[in-house]
Amino acid sequence: MNKIKWDLDAKHSELGFKIRHMMISNVSGSIKSFHVEAETPGEDFSKASILLTADMRSITTNNEERDTHLHSSDFFDVDSYPQLKFQSVRIENVDSENFTLYGELTLKGITKPITLNVEYSEVITDLRGGERAGFTVTGNIKRSDWGITFNRVMETGRVALGEEVRIISDIQLLKQVLPEHA
Repeated sequence: MNKIKWDLDAKHSELGFKIRHMMISNVSGSIKSFHVEAETPGEDFSKASILLTADMRSITTNNEERDTHLHSSDFFDVDSYPQLKFQSVRIENVDSENFTLYGELTLKGITKPITLNVEYSEVITDLRGGERAGFTVTGNIKRSDWGITFNRVMETGRVALGEEVRIISDIQLLKQVLPEHA
């Protein structure tokens, strides 16, 4: 069976997150510069090997002052740790359109296991004859697991930032067939 390499279609993908702010609403952000590579036997994504790398200097919340703070050692320390990395470990089929993705997330030099939910759309042929697959990826992580503990206590006694970060991403991959003995 041919191995298939899948590369990111960056124009149609986004790597996003949300975190509680002042415990009353969410602040959304994204990482603008990232790359995903996947390799599958045939078109079987349940046996995929997936590697995501992201440039943490490209993190944005559409607020320059907040983004500068996120780049600092209070949060991501992007000068010392410029890259985020996710490597898949295994994938379980939930049903024909849903997977549970297990992997290791490296952030700020700390690697921890995480579990993500993946909704798979299917492989389609696009308007130019290329084949692509689409995925919606969601999950939750605790920021303190990666040493991101900065917070402030407000006058009400509430904290300014939640502990849980929700991952909400949409990924499109483009198909490339590798030779049989690659």
